[in-house]
Amino acid sequence: MATTERVGRPPIRVQATGWALTSWALFASSGPVAKAVMATGWSPAAVTSVRITLAAILLVPVVAVLRPRALRFRRADLWLLLGYGAIGVAGVQLLFFVAVARIPVAVAMVLVNLAPVLVALWMQTARHTRLPAPVWLGVGLALTGLALVAQLWQSAHLTMLGIAAGVGSAICSAGYFLLGEHGAGRHDPAGLTALGLTIGAVVVAMFTPPWTLPTHLLTAPAVLGGLQAPVWLLVLTLAVAGTVLPYLAGLRALRDLPSAPASVLAVVEPLVAAVLAWLLLGQSLGPAQIVGAVIMLIGAVLAQTTMPETAPAFPDRMQDN
Repeated sequence: MATTERVGRPPIRVQATGWALTSWALFASSGPVAKAVMATGWSPAAVTSVRITLAAILLVPVVAVLRPRALRFRRADLWLLLGYGAIGVAGVQLLFFVAVARIPVAVAMVLVNLAPVLVALWMQTARHTRLPAPVWLGVGLALTGLALVAQLWQSAHLTMLGIAAGVGSAICSAGYFLLGEHGAGRHDPAGLTALGLTIGAVVVAMFTPPWTLPTHLLTAPAVLGGLQAPVWLLVLTLAVAGTVLPYLAGLRALRDLPSAPASVLAVVEPLVAAVLAWLLLGQSLGPAQIVGAVIMLIGAVLAQTTMPETAPAFPDRMQDN
């Protein structure tokens, strides 16, 4: 039996890594699409509110019809649903947009990707899991590569509120990984995603009420990669390909991949975003960015391959409540 487990683990881990990379690639693809929508007059907060709300409206009925049992949660799971929806869905995106409104995008991107460090610190303090030096080296390389890709040295005009929002977004992102790992191990990812998006939509609507959305711009033409499309089509794409699918893929990955290595893979998102910006928006990558991309990938692979097997994100006694 032990031999079978050793043989079976690598393919499962590889498959989970594939789901995680798919998730972050889809999240990254939403960047150019959202930028095209915002160019027509939509604010970042409005785009976030519509994409999350529409994603919930589309996913919940599908899950209710095809997998109704996935929506069954116990009263004891309410904390998980509220935490995942408010922190992992609404908190990450709202705080990130607050950050980018007050500090350069490159700085905000680096701050939110401090999440792997926070997850690793959680493992060492709450889980009492001692991480080997290569894991920390891998995380450090990934963050260094990210700084090069984001060209951090070109940033200026920082504000305390913007920095605080960026750090807050990183904390919420770490919560997404830890809560997602816990929830994916107990519940159907489809149900957790559907209810998490619903709760997230309610939270975001408190900051961006529906009646303040520029719905008159839904038929306005948006330009993406030299092609024109109505805003409503790009918003629909954001809801499905940029929200529903990556959240589903991310939770599927967290069923077999511990939160710490999964969080390190998140640094792939800005790399994919940079490549898509080059292909779709004509924003070329410089030599330093290419070097940074290589360093980032080396760091992610190093952290992935040296990360020890870990216990669940939360104690068993909490899972049994």
